[in-house]
Amino acid sequence: MLKFEKSYQIQPQFHDQDWVIAKAEKALTAPIPHITDIVSERSAGGPHDYYSNGDYWWPNPDTPDGLPYIQRDGESNPDNFNGHRMMLRTMRTNLVHLASAYQLTGDEKYAARGTKMLQEFFLDEATKMNPHLSYAQALPGICDGRGIGIIDTLHLCDVPFAIEVLKDSESMTEPVYKGLKKWFAQYLGWMLTDENGIAEMNTTNNHSVCFFVQAAVFALFTDNERIADFCREHYKNVLMKQMAPDGSFPRELGRTKPYNYSIFVVDNMVSLCQVLSKPGDDLWEYTTPDGRGIQKGLEFITPYVLDKASWPYPKDVMHFDAFPARASFMMFAGCRLGMQPLLDLYERLPQESADEEAQRNVAVRVPILWM
Repeated sequence: MLKFEKSYQIQPQFHDQDWVIAKAEKALTAPIPHITDIVSERSAGGPHDYYSNGDYWWPNPDTPDGLPYIQRDGESNPDNFNGHRMMLRTMRTNLVHLASAYQLTGDEKYAARGTKMLQEFFLDEATKMNPHLSYAQALPGICDGRGIGIIDTLHLCDVPFAIEVLKDSESMTEPVYKGLKKWFAQYLGWMLTDENGIAEMNTTNNHSVCFFVQAAVFALFTDNERIADFCREHYKNVLMKQMAPDGSFPRELGRTKPYNYSIFVVDNMVSLCQVLSKPGDDLWEYTTPDGRGIQKGLEFITPYVLDKASWPYPKDVMHFDAFPARASFMMFAGCRLGMQPLLDLYERLPQESADEEAQRNVAVRVPILWM
């Protein structure tokens, strides 16, 4: 299901091949991260349960123990627990570099390391991550976890594409492949039925968009066409309501980091078009009766990523200088819609940002794996 092919106006190419292979070489010897490597004393879960704290929440200065935490929107607390998020992202990043190197070279050593990483992170009893996010973005003194925390696994969207690349290697055995499909089916089921997942699905900003990017990828990977169709309809009938007639996203413009969030939500809306479009139901071409659609969203944001100085809204309270960073929507939309300036920008920007916020917001590490 993830290998659906479209006719691109500009043919995608594997960029930065030497860089990707260099990254894969480092991943061959880098330690394999596991959720069980570190446990937060704040977590209400066990050693196999993912845990994190809300980014913009800080100790209460008016109470002796700092509880309950208070919100400072847009200002990340560096003392919050971030260990599992970093492990998940490191696993994802190393995995897609290994899968990309295998795709480029056919060298089994990359597939062997990638498969071992997948097995230890998702399947091995001693080190696996449980397929739920009940304790994500917890708020000390308030709650053990929130639906909003499901955005933490947005980086997992890359993983099924890497698995499909490794599927035919000698290292990817049938039991491992089936085990990985089962894990993602279980996680998708949790997302769709747990109260945290339902809460996240029904948000009215970038969080629901990111929920459906995950649901779409995991549904296609696990051959759940019913949920993939649900995602398509939700994109057209619900998510599109977040867009204003001019292509902007008012909920994102109203945040303390409007530039970052405006790029982020378009990036993920584009990902939905990329993965869910099919013959007879092309989300790239879809528009609402009043003219809203992904092309309208791109018309709004593209001038500001090409010329940041023209941004007419307030500057982000933090990390404003980190954006625009290289993002997959530049390649996806550049190829599918023939938007050469976005492809040129993708080429000009650094392969990876040194800024933590930019790293966190890059959901798709190697876009060509999706194409």
